[in-house]
Amino acid sequence: MTIRYSDLVKPELHSQPIYQPGKPIEEVARELGLDPRGIVKLASNENPLGASEAAIEAGKAALEEVEMYPDGGCFELKRALAEHRGLAPEQFIIGNGSNEVLEIIGHALLGPGDEAVMGKGAFIVYKLVTLLFGATPVEVPMQNFTHDLEAMAAAVTDKTKVVFLPSPDNPSGTANTEAEIRALVEKLPEHVLFVLDEAYAEYVENAPDLRDLIAAGKKVFCTRTFSKIYGLAGLRVGYGYGSPELVSLLNRAREPFNVNSIAQAAAIAALGDQEFVADCQAANEVGRLQLETGFMSLGCEYIRSFANFVTVKVGDGVRCFEELQKAGVIVRPLAPYGMPEWVRVTIGLPEQNQVALQALTSFLKS
Repeated sequence: MTIRYSDLVKPELHSQPIYQPGKPIEEVARELGLDPRGIVKLASNENPLGASEAAIEAGKAALEEVEMYPDGGCFELKRALAEHRGLAPEQFIIGNGSNEVLEIIGHALLGPGDEAVMGKGAFIVYKLVTLLFGATPVEVPMQNFTHDLEAMAAAVTDKTKVVFLPSPDNPSGTANTEAEIRALVEKLPEHVLFVLDEAYAEYVENAPDLRDLIAAGKKVFCTRTFSKIYGLAGLRVGYGYGSPELVSLLNRAREPFNVNSIAQAAAIAALGDQEFVADCQAANEVGRLQLETGFMSLGCEYIRSFANFVTVKVGDGVRCFEELQKAGVIVRPLAPYGMPEWVRVTIGLPEQNQVALQALTSFLKS
């Protein structure tokens, strides 16, 4: 009897969904015969202002010693984060993007027979991680594209190990208030870890802050990334923070040398350039208003966003995505998130936003 590779892998892998990232500029240019220099990519929530010049220079300098292994413990980055966030270095775990930190949560806490509670239509990585380790995702319907925290609390059972909550949410852009999030934490039993995904928190004025709950011993863990407002998506560096005891245990599931030296150096420098961060916040607000005003003038329903993108209702999201691509604009169709009539548009530079609005206008008139 011939044994195939499919017979060797874990059974869960056969039904594991595959994450579909936003299409890169080069791929669209090849497929449609377009000049890549004329393509506007507004699909992956990347920072249109790029990265801090200080971060770029630090990354270049780190290349001079690229023959050496990186610091496996990310000592200097943890120290910089501790100073920036007012926590201890041992409260941080550094990952190859915050996605890896979420996967480490799965390694450490989830397995067959366990459950993880999440919003239906929330960032798909929570579901992917849960399924990957043989656990069961419990998806709670949202209300007006916003996480229903009371319903999420009610979905918790003796089998629940993790509750995932992004705020702001991706792909809707909505955000729960700090009071709502704290009320959810208070309702969770001791055997449940609450994971707050703060990937877009820097775009929120007075974003929820749960550091005092961590200090008080609540089972709270938070994740952040340098891929969004810091503009280091290509280097893949993110982090999580929580109880030193939990972080120590999570580090046992982390691969050695998981974050390269260039990413570490760039992240430290980016963290030190908060003036650049403030510029990005201001530019994002201007761009958000530009897109929202444009969507209103087109008569399109949109979701009020607290992040660096706006989700808009266009009728047929996939067809809109395809037609806008032909016009050199890449957006994100949301059918995989149960929103077939919507697309997500990253907030770009003013001229990029204008190109996207013109392409959408043409689509709607076609």
